[in-house]
Amino acid sequence: MGLRERISAELTATVHGGDLRLDRYAGPPGDPGLFGIVPGDPVWRVHGHATGMLTGGFAALMLQSLHPLAMAGVDQYSDFRADPVGRLNGTVRFVTTTTFGSSAAAREVIDLVRRIHVRVHGTAPDGRPYRADDPDLLTWVHTAEVRSFLAGHQTYAPRRLRLTPAECDTYYRRTAPVAEALGARHVPRTSLEAERLLVRLRPGLSATRAALDSVLFLRRFGRTRRERLVVGLLMNASVGLLPDWARTELGIHRPAAVRAGWDRPLATAVGRTLQWGLGPSQIQAAARERLAGTAVPRAQA
Repeated sequence: MGLRERISAELTATVHGGDLRLDRYAGPPGDPGLFGIVPGDPVWRVHGHATGMLTGGFAALMLQSLHPLAMAGVDQYSDFRADPVGRLNGTVRFVTTTTFGSSAAAREVIDLVRRIHVRVHGTAPDGRPYRADDPDLLTWVHTAEVRSFLAGHQTYAPRRLRLTPAECDTYYRRTAPVAEALGARHVPRTSLEAERLLVRLRPGLSATRAALDSVLFLRRFGRTRRERLVVGLLMNASVGLLPDWARTELGIHRPAAVRAGWDRPLATAVGRTLQWGLGPSQIQAAARERLAGTAVPRAQA
């Protein structure tokens, strides 16, 4: 097996669990998907860019952890420590299926997440009750996620592919129905609304012990030395996508010069290598065929 094939196999196993499940994306022919996301759509462009999504994903986890109630649910219920790859696979599956998948496949993963959320409830260390299906909590998790994905894309996509300010607003507007389908409310539909939400919630955001532990866990994640090296480089790059106050809250002191002159170039190089190894996206190709009405269902990558 050559280098390119090894990179592709290892990355597919880590991110997707080894099976791309192309049947989720390839049929039925002509199906527009649950949210009508098509090639060229800002959501398609952001969620289809590997480096932006990897760095944005790490940034999202760090930013989300600053909400004590959201972090309490993760800390008390999530299996991310015991099975971090499985947790990653589930998150990636949700994002790719709601973005590129058929209507039925998107409804399936949304229903699955809603059923999981109903079972996640308890009391945070500060004594406050929480529920994973709380509409306001869902809005926070969604906004922290898409804000981070967008920041990753705008930082690491080639300049010609980055979104204009109007397209950034379209991205927020087009991703909002996904959060609402999960039960979120008052979901930001523009960049300005997203930033206003962060400002409004800022007084209640803080780095709990569970949050700090989760960030440390992410920094050390990796089953092999090579995987730990790549994760470390991407985690360093993701720090630059966080708001300044979030870095301060998490106790991350990484000078701007290091972030711009070291972390960003390294993450760009890593991303290009990973993209070279993966080659053209089979998921996006299957979705394009389905949208064109020419797809044939496939069971295996």
